[in-house]
Amino acid sequence: MSRSLLSPSLLALGLAAALPVFAQSHAGHDMAAMDPPAKTAQAPVERVDHSKMDHSKMDHAAMEPAAMDHSPMDHSQMDHAAMGHGTPAPTEPREPIPVPTDADRAAAFPPIAHGAMEHAPEINSLLLIDRLEHWDGKSSNGQAWEASGWIGGNINRLWLRTDGERSEGRTESSGVEALYGRAISPWWDVLVGVRQDFRPADSRTWAAIGIQGLAPYKFESSATLYMGSGGQLMAKAEIEYDVLLTNRLILQPLLEATVASKDEPEYGIGRGLNKVEAGLRLRYEFNRRFAPYIGISHERAFGDTADYAGDHARDTRWVAGIRMWF
Repeated sequence: MSRSLLSPSLLALGLAAALPVFAQSHAGHDMAAMDPPAKTAQAPVERVDHSKMDHSKMDHAAMEPAAMDHSPMDHSQMDHAAMGHGTPAPTEPREPIPVPTDADRAAAFPPIAHGAMEHAPEINSLLLIDRLEHWDGKSSNGQAWEASGWIGGNINRLWLRTDGERSEGRTESSGVEALYGRAISPWWDVLVGVRQDFRPADSRTWAAIGIQGLAPYKFESSATLYMGSGGQLMAKAEIEYDVLLTNRLILQPLLEATVASKDEPEYGIGRGLNKVEAGLRLRYEFNRRFAPYIGISHERAFGDTADYAGDHARDTRWVAGIRMWF
């Protein structure tokens, strides 16, 4: 027999005899586990044109890996002892805290000498000269003043108010008020008292009741009702506002109006709206207690009061003066 015919037959017989022996020697092994994972058949990947995709409609949240949890970890719930980080922290201090003694308490809270403490005085006072000015009007010139002051505590006070005007060296009008004031809120006082008018020819006494304080948006307001002899009733209202152009330069608009219930020609008072005054004053505070100012004021009388005033029913005045308080 030739070599070319025997070789394939001998090779086949050798493999058949070796297969049982190879199977017995590897019977304890899982050959399937050792085999690499079979590759699944994949469809050919198509080329995607990204320029034609609408990225605004893509769900980017769904594209994030699901296995990653970005929420903060709560380390207080972790068992560090089980993870091999050491024993848990002790709950009790290594050295016990000593019990405070009387000496410790005395050192922490020394005795207070109340006689050495400075307390705010129970009685306070204030004097405000709001206007002390010289005016120059269309037909004459003169001086005017308006001031107020109080003495007392935080709730109950005695108020004094005065105002007046001079023209060409003669006092045209002046008055003084003495009022009891009681605070009804942090911003408002109720006033009750009397007013005494002084005139060149005679004088007149009024009973007064009113309210004054700081309205919302820091408008300084006051309204007073006066009851005089003969059944005359007069009401006076005033409102001011400080516009801070700088910390020291302040513009103060003012509006004042007076109303009467009946005619009194002998006093130059007409029924209804008597007089309205509107002013604008610009002051400079060298310090908080002293401030010179300049400004302009316009006065106008109405109704019968204008008839009694004649040529002085309407007047525009330039004013200059000082404002100070103590």
